[in-house]
Amino acid sequence: MKLQYLLIGTSLSLIPSLTFAQCIATQDCETLGYTETSCSGGGVRCPFGNKWACCKSESEIKDQLCTELGFTQTCTGTNQTAGNGKTCNGKYEACYCADGYEWKDDSCQQQKQNGAVGDLYYCDGVVMAVKAPGTDFYVAMQDLGEMTWYDASDGCAAYSFCGNLKGTLPTKEHLLTMYQNKSSLNNLLSANGGTNLTEESYWSSTYISNNHYYVNMSTGSVAYPSWGGGYFNFYVRPVLTSY
Repeated sequence: MKLQYLLIGTSLSLIPSLTFAQCIATQDCETLGYTETSCSGGGVRCPFGNKWACCKSESEIKDQLCTELGFTQTCTGTNQTAGNGKTCNGKYEACYCADGYEWKDDSCQQQKQNGAVGDLYYCDGVVMAVKAPGTDFYVAMQDLGEMTWYDASDGCAAYSFCGNLKGTLPTKEHLLTMYQNKSSLNNLLSANGGTNLTEESYWSSTYISNNHYYVNMSTGSVAYPSWGGGYFNFYVRPVLTSY
């Protein structure tokens, strides 16, 4: 029985030491939340110094509450106007954007064009092809280079105008149209960051007797190579015919 009393007394004697270690008094005003040098709208002065804890104004309290609720926009920025009618202390959740702009990342950003728009074909705002004048097909912005017909066919089929929208090897008629409108087509390509058609021959998808036609962009002549000519190297420019 005496041993039990001894153990209890020892345990209780440790409590004040633990409590003292956890609760340390401080007279540092900033640690206690007194951070201002003065308060124009009233407040409480630190009892240990000259710092103050200021009272927030009604407007500041409203602004903090509105911010916590997601009303953060003044809608006075570039290409934006007041939002959808829901306001909190003069601020909005989002803003209306001018035509051609969209609300994204707390600002009105220019919309990225996609698809056929007049003479240009866009993908995420980037011009990927230009329309051959007077036609309904679009021409890629650059050649794939010089290659055999077999590589040309595979290369055009794999060429992406946008995502899963793939190109095709132009027909003989496509190439002749491109030749006839070469000056206008090259001007359109150059004006939008593309490269001009060369004055060399281009492979077509049109074939005869197991040979494929090519069109010379310098003269407009149409020919096909001799047997096994699919292994000759000519230039290749993908076209977009379905979009």
